Formats: sequence, structure tokens, C-alpha cells
Amino acid sequence: MSEARQYGELATQLVMESRRSTQTDTLLKYNDSLVRALIREQRDLEKAAEPLALLDGPPAPALIIIETSIARNKRCLLAYHTHRTDRLRDMYWAVGGALPHILSDQDIRSRLSPHEVDFLREYHASVMDFRADFADELDIMASITQPPKDLHVLVRVVRDCGEIQTELGNINFKKGERYMVRRVDIEHLIVQGYLEEV
Repeated sequence: MSEARQYGELATQLVMESRRSTQTDTLLKYNDSLVRALIREQRDLEKAAEPLALLDGPPAPALIIIETSIARNKRCLLAYHTHRTDRLRDMYWAVGGALPHILSDQDIRSRLSPHEVDFLREYHASVMDFRADFADELDIMASITQPPKDLHVLVRVVRDCGEIQTELGNINFKKGERYMVRRVDIEHLIVQGYLEEV
């Protein structure tokens, strides 16, 4: 005996998953099976609505219910995907636009669909194209929550990040060492967690 479901039940599950993600402030694994099941339900509803739409006279109540369910399912699918893309953009800016930093984290990568990885890559390319026009005057990747007080900053290396080229020359950042460097040269390393201000 098959389990009977109401129209829109799958869509409600997607919305609840987005709500859980927001409440726990995490990005849950992309629910591909639920999205696919909801799309199948959409197709079934559209097939059921076709013969009812061809009837003469006022629309049948069944047609109105089916069309309402189709519209609700679409809204829920869009809300789910909009929530996920908003979270991805927030993650991108939280690490200062360091896409490799996000994609190299296997925990995060396992939660993303292939389309979301493509979205991140295209978003990063768009940001880099936009940034290229005025990179000399303004760094849009810099943090705006705490404006810098000084041009130079004392930093401690938290994780090895190799040799970095600065305006004053190359610096090999090794874990545990401290350096006084220009903030603009290493701001992205602070945001990514390689360095911390002392």
C-alpha cells in the first residue's frame, strides 16, 4: 500500500530544511533527491491539469487546486535555491573572496551540488572582472566592518602560507613568526585566517 501525500508536502519539507539551515547558521547538504521528487510532482500536476484546462465553462475546482499547488511548489523551490545562493555568497565574502579556500574544504564541498560549485566559480569570475577596473584605487575584498587605523600592522602567522610578494619585496610567512607589514599587502591573508593581528 503506497503512502498518500498531500500536494505541496515535498515543498514544505524543502522550506523547513532552509529554515533549519538558517536557525543553525550552517549550510546543509544539497537535498538533490527531494528537489528531483518535487520536480516530478510538478510534472505530474501539470499533466493532471492539462485535460481540466480544456473543459468549457468556468474552471473546475480541481484545476484551481492543482494550479495553486504548482505555483506554491515553484515558490518553495525558488525560495530554497535563493536561500542557498545567499548562503554561498555570504561564505564567499566571509573568506575575503578566496574561492580556493572554500572549494578546498571537503566538508563544505560535500554539501554543494555541482551547479552550486559552478555558481561560485562564475560569481568569483564576475567579482574579479568587476574588481579589475579599479583595483589600484580600491580593494572591494577588504573588510568594511573594521576600517584600518594604521597603514602598517603587526601580524603573527597562524598557518604557513608560503612566500608572498609585497611592495617592499618577498616575505616568507612561517608559522609562529611576527611581521610588521603594510596592511594592504596582507589584508586578504588576515581575512582567510593565515595571519592574525597582534
